[in-house]
Amino acid sequence: MQTVSQFQEIIKNHFEALQINKEPKNLYEPIAYILSLGGKRMRPVLTLMAAEIFNASCEKAISAATAVEVFHNFSLIHDDIMDDAPLRRGNQTVHEKWDVNTGILSGDAMLILAYQFFESYEPQIFQQLAKLFSKTALEVCEGQQYDVDFETRDDVTIPEYLKMIEYKTAVLVGAAMKMGAIVAETSNENANLIYDFGLNLGIAFQLQDDYLDAFGDPETFGKQVGGDIIENKKTYLFLKALEFSKADDKEQLLHLFSIQPTDNTNKIASVKEIFVSSGAANATQDAIKSYTLKAFDTLEKMEISDEKKMVLKVFGEKLMNRNV
Repeated sequence: MQTVSQFQEIIKNHFEALQINKEPKNLYEPIAYILSLGGKRMRPVLTLMAAEIFNASCEKAISAATAVEVFHNFSLIHDDIMDDAPLRRGNQTVHEKWDVNTGILSGDAMLILAYQFFESYEPQIFQQLAKLFSKTALEVCEGQQYDVDFETRDDVTIPEYLKMIEYKTAVLVGAAMKMGAIVAETSNENANLIYDFGLNLGIAFQLQDDYLDAFGDPETFGKQVGGDIIENKKTYLFLKALEFSKADDKEQLLHLFSIQPTDNTNKIASVKEIFVSSGAANATQDAIKSYTLKAFDTLEKMEISDEKKMVLKVFGEKLMNRNV
């Protein structure tokens, strides 16, 4: 069983060798550009890891892993357009480097390319991969729409928020792992269990992202701490603080999330104080732990060796002990 860093190296080398230099240049250059920006590439790594967990060579899963990463980057191009984001992984976003129309069309092409990577598999495996992929892609779009809708709503509930992050983020983590299981031709039960493992870990990961956005170390977080507070995002922390706060604190929190001062230092400090005093910070950490344990529960039911269960558990623990 290879390590996460070995899988990352395989993926890195694979994408460096991937030839996307067809004509017309203005369609394919932005695709090559976004894929060259790298990042942690955890989703394709999970596909390779899952294949090896179920006794297949990770090479057999490389096309499915590529499809996952191409799809993920397609969604980033379109998300950046919707958010009017200037930077992605410290570099210009596609629509800034080219233009919005190029971003839309190159993104569309990436979605189609992602499907093409499944064509190297036998018909039965292809059908299973394509069916899972279609379901997941649609859920990611639904999650993005929920996220957009929540920006203008003042009555978002915690179950709604959890559904949004499940669809927007976690389903692709679950699908990435299940694709490795499908390629390895393991049992349906194993494939569904590793999907649930990835799904619950994905929810825990996103909740932790919310937490670190407020309470992370600016030196290691890699993003501006308090970014969600500045943007008045209704995260799990915010929703829990509303639920737990007394009337005065609740009123102050709602006021703070209705303003956009030029200097956000006091706003961030005041909001974080309410997150802590209301118990929302602790409740968020409890939820992260709960979803992580839910992921680990699925390991007990998987028909794999104890050694491989430990590989998945250690991976999950590392992911949940991050500060970036």
